[in-house]
Amino acid sequence: MTVREDLAPYLAPTWFVDCDHPAVVGHAAAVVAGACSDAERATRLFYAVRDEVRYDPYLVGDDPATYRASAVLARRRAYCIPKAVLLTALGRAAGVPSRLGFADVRNHLASTKLLALMGTDVFAFHGFVEFWLSGRWVKATPAFNVELCERFGVRPLEFDGAHDSLFHQFSVDGRQHMEYLRERGSFADLPFELIMDTFVTLYGPNFAGAATGREPDELFDVSAQVVPPPQ
Repeated sequence: MTVREDLAPYLAPTWFVDCDHPAVVGHAAAVVAGACSDAERATRLFYAVRDEVRYDPYLVGDDPATYRASAVLARRRAYCIPKAVLLTALGRAAGVPSRLGFADVRNHLASTKLLALMGTDVFAFHGFVEFWLSGRWVKATPAFNVELCERFGVRPLEFDGAHDSLFHQFSVDGRQHMEYLRERGSFADLPFELIMDTFVTLYGPNFAGAATGREPDELFDVSAQVVPPPQ
């Protein structure tokens, strides 16, 4: 006997995944206009969040309001967890069952400045999204925008609505980048308190705001930079 999964929680709004917010609803509708399938809708939304919201690892904070999907959409700058929250909300607004997934990863190309700030190369609760497509959950990570990847020699993650797109495993020159360490699970809403408690344990009680004044230029080892060709 096949047990059908209850998808209702993955289409419903929550405080963080405010897929019923007018701005979220309107943006989702604009991005998926004319799409003919859930896979196409999910794919369009993935690229919209990946590239229209700039990745910034120095915006980690403990204010829950900054993690709401509508707030992320308005700011257009965030790190992986808020970007995943936004993509989840947009998916739900477009009628695609969507939920949050998390895992711990090790970043082998992190800059010395970022490592000094964090005190470790382990990134806890790296956020991604799981879409219900063709009867199964398909994973997608919208974290790094394409301009950032091109600048630092990291292959941008692509998504086709059929295959998992999880981690940047290698840089363009073949060096290892992201290493999967531990799965944290899947959630209908953002487990905010659990994430904050974990961050305090791993990174210290003053993690929020510790990166004030820094720029995402310091995300990767500068040796990974790609010099753009002359125009």
